[in-house]
Amino acid sequence: MVRTLVVGLGRAGAELHLPVLARARTGARQLFGDEPVVACDPRRVLGDRPGLVTATSLAQAASVLDAEETVAHVCTPPAVRTQVIGELAERGFRNLIVDKPLAADTDDLARIIRLRRKRGLRIAVVEPWLTSSLTARLTELVRGGTLGDPRSIAIVQNKPRFRRSLSRPGHQTAFDVELPHGVGLALRLAGNARVTHAAGSDLVVGDVVVPRMGGARVGLRHNSGVRTEISSDLTSPVRERRITIKFDQATVVGHYAVSADDDHSQLTVTRNGHGEHEVLRDDSLTEWVIRAYQLFRGVGDQHARGFAFATDVVQLLSVAKNICAEPVVPAARAETAVAVHAR
Repeated sequence: MVRTLVVGLGRAGAELHLPVLARARTGARQLFGDEPVVACDPRRVLGDRPGLVTATSLAQAASVLDAEETVAHVCTPPAVRTQVIGELAERGFRNLIVDKPLAADTDDLARIIRLRRKRGLRIAVVEPWLTSSLTARLTELVRGGTLGDPRSIAIVQNKPRFRRSLSRPGHQTAFDVELPHGVGLALRLAGNARVTHAAGSDLVVGDVVVPRMGGARVGLRHNSGVRTEISSDLTSPVRERRITIKFDQATVVGHYAVSADDDHSQLTVTRNGHGEHEVLRDDSLTEWVIRAYQLFRGVGDQHARGFAFATDVVQLLSVAKNICAEPVVPAARAETAVAVHAR
């Protein structure tokens, strides 16, 4: 059976990946078996948990695992992800699940692409929105033609993120927090695109300013002619993950689950003044993890297409950052490196 290693026990590792792995292991025992998950973070040690073994270094983790038979979850900050992927590859790990975004900028992206090619890595980039029941329904509506052609897409990803932005340097800009999901969703629904405009803002609390972490906005023009506007306010008093698609003959509004507290999404289709509402069971991250492990069992690199898709997302976000003068600078990367295994 495949073993699991989780690298990084910040919010992504401890609060998202570990609980999701517990659900996936219960629902798909034939993929995971009964061996405990190994978790590694030199800066944080979790208390004893059933089914979990902790390590304080990758060397210690590697000593209790067969790297060739292990899937490693990389849950570290984007700016130092290349370093962790490189160390995992050196120790023989080939099957990696990497949290979004795949890279902080195009330079890091190029390094990861070279590592993947040189070391024969199979990399799955976390993108639960693409396995969401809501996304499946939206895709049916876009491609089915019953509502006419889609004309515009608006994606709103708002949440209050004051505590984490003020205390942790995990992300360098708001473009790296929620927008990777939104850009990926737009590409899935409307196809390839180019950036038309972008803007970012600082997070301000009293006299404290966190540069580039208040919010972000990006506009896309798809080759299909559809225009997309994606916005994320990380100072919002409410949580919301909403998509609005305007068709020739209808307007569709979807609401994705906003947290791990619930696993349902909602869809409303309004046509000729009449709205039809639907609630969907949607534990998309668990479904994504199970699917990723199934593909790792296949011959060759079954994640190659998803990896190429994730590189497109990083490239578009890098263009957006540069448009609004928000490139990731070396000084920022150096500051973030102190938290390599925490997020």
